[in-house]
Amino acid sequence: MRTRHVHHDDHHDDFGGLHRDLGATGAAIDRRGMLRLVARFGVGAGALTLIGCGSTPTSPDDSSNGTGRSCSSRIPEETAGPFPGDGSNGPTVLSASGVARSDIRSSFAGLSGQADGVPLTLVLTIVSSSTCSPLAGRAVYLWHCDRLGRYSLYSSGVINQNYLRGAQEADANGRVSFTTIYPGCYAGRWPHIHFEVYPSLSAATNVSNKSATSQIALPKSANDIVYASSGYESSVQNAAQVSLASDGVFSDGASVELATVTGTLASGLTAALTIAV
Repeated sequence: MRTRHVHHDDHHDDFGGLHRDLGATGAAIDRRGMLRLVARFGVGAGALTLIGCGSTPTSPDDSSNGTGRSCSSRIPEETAGPFPGDGSNGPTVLSASGVARSDIRSSFAGLSGQADGVPLTLVLTIVSSSTCSPLAGRAVYLWHCDRLGRYSLYSSGVINQNYLRGAQEADANGRVSFTTIYPGCYAGRWPHIHFEVYPSLSAATNVSNKSATSQIALPKSANDIVYASSGYESSVQNAAQVSLASDGVFSDGASVELATVTGTLASGLTAALTIAV
C-alpha cells in the first residue's frame, strides 16, 4: 500500500490568475506501476494515444478471488489545496442545489457563467485497493482550475462563479464520468485535477464525511497538444517551468495518479484513471 501524508497548504496569488499548490511528502513511493507506464505521442491533427499508470481490473471479477492480493496501490492522500469549495476553507458547494451533475462546465445554483476551453471527458473508476472490486455507490466530488489557472469561488474575476465543480455517484461498475474542460497550467504546479471520495452521494454534503482526498496528474504529451490551442497561451510558459519531478505534490512519484489520455482535439479528449481506495 502506498501512502503519502501532506502537511503543507497551497498558496495562491490572484495576480494574473496564477496560483501555487505546495505539498510535503512522507512515506516512500511504490513504483511498481512505473514499469507499466507507456506513452505514445501521435502527431498530426492533434491525435494522441497516451497510456497513464494505475492498474485497471479487466472486469469486476478480475480481483483477488479471496486471496487478499491487492490489484492496485491505494491512491495517496494529497492536499485539497486552498480552493476546495467544500466548506473546509471558506465557501461550499457540497449542499448546493445542482451540484450532483456530470457536465461541470457551467456555474449552477442560480449563478451564470461558462468555463471555456478544450473539451475533456474525465472517467474515474473507484475500486477497492484490497480486492479490485468496483465500489458502486461511492461519490466523487471533483474540482479544478479553468484554462487561465483560476479557481471559481476564490480567484479574482471568478469569485462569483462556481463552475468546474461537481459531484457524482459511481455506477455499478464503480465509474463516474464528468464533462469538463482541460485545465490550464498555473505557475508552480503540474497540470492537475482535485477530487474527494465519499461513502455515498448523501454523505457528500459534508466534508467531514470524505474518505479520501487526492489529485490527478495529466500527461505531458496531452498538455503539449492542448496548450498549443488558443486560450492556453499562459500555460505554455508555466508548463515549461515545472515537471512531475519538481512538482510539490507529484515529485515523490505519480504512478497511480497519472491519467490515461486518448482522443484528438477535433473529436474530443478523454482522461481515465482507476482509483483504489
